[in-house]
Order: sequence, then structure tokens, then C-alpha cells
Amino acid sequence: MRLAVIIPAYNAARHLHAVVDRVMAAAPGLERIVIVNDGSRDNTARVADEIAGIKARVTVIHRPVNGGYGAAVKDGLRAGIECKAETIACVHADGQYSPEILPQLLEQMSRRGLDLLQGSRVAPGTALAGGMPLYKYLGNSLLNVIENRVLRLAMTDYHSGYLIYGARALDRLPFARLSNSFDFDLEVIAAARAHGLAIGEAPIPTHYGDEVSHLNPFTYGLRVLRVMWRFQRGQYAPQ
Repeated sequence: MRLAVIIPAYNAARHLHAVVDRVMAAAPGLERIVIVNDGSRDNTARVADEIAGIKARVTVIHRPVNGGYGAAVKDGLRAGIECKAETIACVHADGQYSPEILPQLLEQMSRRGLDLLQGSRVAPGTALAGGMPLYKYLGNSLLNVIENRVLRLAMTDYHSGYLIYGARALDRLPFARLSNSFDFDLEVIAAARAHGLAIGEAPIPTHYGDEVSHLNPFTYGLRVLRVMWRFQRGQYAPQ
């Protein structure tokens, strides 16, 4: 299996070195790490270039202006596909989601025959103990009821952003048509469902530290409802 890891990064200079080191330690046989600097205003660009200068398997994409989380992930996916990766994992640059669990997620994905695997902070029952704010936990729970009903799935967390894409997902999903914002991941899941791909989740540890969230929970909730509306109207179906 040719594995690539993409790391969308916005103002993540403080954490980037450590995250890359953790990814490489967790998956020493990976093909490529792609850091996508999404128009950061701190030293992310310089730090990313330093890492790429030291580590041969790391490449950097610099977006001149901030285009949004989804736009950065799409650039990373495109680069991973171009390097012939068969599986691509998205790991956030702030270290909130553990790279150390990546081998377990890949094993589960293979064993269960999944095309798309979502890491769930809720499934292990430790989200609140791991520092997830109560309002996020409650909001996630409410949206989860709606998402499961509309998508006809039985998942506990659609919003962690710790996604692993298998070969069929990389080949079939219309990434270019999906959102440039934070609802990109949910649109990926909706599109995978519409394309008949095998979707599942696996528990991941939850850690909230000093990372800074750039997500507005109110507007994000509205975006989630819009994705559900679009799914019901068949907008993610194969064309």
C-alpha cells in the first residue's frame, strides 16, 4: 500500500515540526507527506520549508492567500494522487488528532474493506475527558442525529477531520466540486455515500490543548444543514 499523509496548515508554525515527526514515527514506510500552507500569516511557510529541506519525503504546497480548509485539503489530495498514493490520510497540523493511531486506523480500514474511514472522538467515550468543550459535544450530538437520519448511517462523529481515503474514494469522488470551507469533510462523506462507497468510523483519542480553532460553530452548523439538503436533492450523486 502506497500511503501519503496530507497536512493542511494555517498559522500552525508552533506545532508543525512535532506533528511531522510524529507522523513519520507512526508510519515509517509512507510514500509522501504533503504540507499545504494555506496562506498562513505566521511562520508556517518558513517552518514547512525547513522541514522539507531536512526530510526527503516531505513536500510543501504554498497557497498565496488563505483559501479555506477544504481548498487546502483538495490541494493535498491532488498532490497525493499525483504521487500514485493508494491511500491518503489527512492529519491536522495542530496535533489535536493523534498520528500515533494511524497504523490502527489503516489496519481497521483494510480488515473491514472500507473506502473511507472517519476517526471518531465520540466512539471511545472520552471526548469530554479529552477536553472537548461541552457546547461542541452537544452540538455534535444534535447534528449527528440529523446526519445519521439523512445519510442512513450509524456514525458517532462526522466532524473530526481525521479522514482516511482508500483507492476507490480517491478515484471516484468529485473533490473539485466540493466545498473550500470546513464542511468539505462532511461533503466527502455525503459524496461517498451517494457513490455507494463503504464508509466507517473508528475511535480516536481526543486532545484539546493550546491549538486555535478557526471554525465558527454557528455558520458551520448552517453549512452542515446545507450539505444534508443537497444530499437529499441528489447533488452528490455520480454525474
